[in-house]
Amino acid sequence: MESLARQIKMTGRAYPLFDIAQMILQKPERHIVQFNTKKNAEGKPAQPLYLCALDDTLWLSEDEAVAHVLRKHFTTFYQAERTATEPPKGKYTFVAQCGMSGVILGPPNHHDYQNQLRKLHAERFSRMPFEEYKARVRIVRDEEVVKKWVDDQSWKTEYVCLNLPEPVRMPTMEAVEQHFRATHKENIIKPVEAYYLNGAAARALRSPELVRLVRSVWEDQRRFPLQIATVLSQQFSGHGLQFFKVNKTVTHVCVARPHYLDMTATPVSEGVKRIVDYINSNPKCSRRSLVEALAPSPAPPASEPAGNEPSPAAPVGSDQPTPEQTAVIADLHWLIHQGHVIEFANGILETAKKPLPKPEPRPAAPPAAGAPPAETAAVSEAAAPEAVVESAPAPVEVQPQAETAPTVEPAPTAGTEPTAPETPAIESPPAAASQPPVEPSAAPVESPT
Repeated sequence: MESLARQIKMTGRAYPLFDIAQMILQKPERHIVQFNTKKNAEGKPAQPLYLCALDDTLWLSEDEAVAHVLRKHFTTFYQAERTATEPPKGKYTFVAQCGMSGVILGPPNHHDYQNQLRKLHAERFSRMPFEEYKARVRIVRDEEVVKKWVDDQSWKTEYVCLNLPEPVRMPTMEAVEQHFRATHKENIIKPVEAYYLNGAAARALRSPELVRLVRSVWEDQRRFPLQIATVLSQQFSGHGLQFFKVNKTVTHVCVARPHYLDMTATPVSEGVKRIVDYINSNPKCSRRSLVEALAPSPAPPASEPAGNEPSPAAPVGSDQPTPEQTAVIADLHWLIHQGHVIEFANGILETAKKPLPKPEPRPAAPPAAGAPPAETAAVSEAAAPEAVVESAPAPVEVQPQAETAPTVEPAPTAGTEPTAPETPAIESPPAAASQPPVEPSAAPVESPT
């Protein structure tokens, strides 16, 4: 925000507030996402929110958070050790294999087959009915697959707890999970009511429901970034910037609000008069065309004939402005920072328009002739509200404006309106007199109202 405010002050240009909001939404590192839980009538969170302290990930249930830690950070707390054991007895010619994951479950007549089948269903396919999942299991008679299952059964896996005074061994992952819940859960997984994440971290969330929620809110802001624009207006106001509306719809942020310069009542220099007259006479002119018209650059030096050495006294072209151009730029800088001239983000210059005169209120109708004084007062008091309701502003003839000059009026705060159709997001500060006008780039955002 400090960088944006400094750039607006340096360039003096007026930028559409909603275009800046769209620019911030383009990259995740430019904004943050805040999560808050809602409470029910009993004062408890309607949907709890859990934080994993190891990687700052958020989860909607404690079970999800525990499963995430044991899957991504298992080696932080436990170590798996395999020891050789006796292979299963008997001769096996086929085994059962999961048709969706490819996990080998073993022969259907093996004593541990049903346990492996239900365990895999509960861990990875619990949303599918068990009978339907069971129908996906296939019988494989490949010798390589059978041999792989036999080799896996010839090893026993145990899990050793780390960071403990005495080593503890556990035979299964179920025992590991119970140990983690009893020993580490309170320090690693904590319930929170509000939490901030930067945009990149919010995009990297692993909880499916939270990912969908963040995506939905982000898409909603891209269509109409009112939430971002409201925060921007508050931040820009704190940096001393002002706001005004173009055509009563598009809010712009700038260094000064438009302020009409009445040159007949305000003494100004001849250079300021020339600038104002040129802008009024040349709609959609730019800073570069203004400087070149009022203080043309010197002609480039003539080329020397072939074979001749260049004359040492010949003028050398330079990118630096001439003293006359510097004076024009200084006067233009004063006009912009006083609000008499507006330089939009696309480089177009425009003078602040003269405000329309306020309509005079219509006088109340006089009381009827011959009425008693008391009755006249009563009639007047009773008729006053009706006169206010029926009174209308005096008709004002609207002066037709040039097609290229939008109506500009001050606005204290940001409104709920679409972005400017022909103004881009903030760019780097332009050169004083040599930078061409910025081409429009931002697409208009339609207001839902």
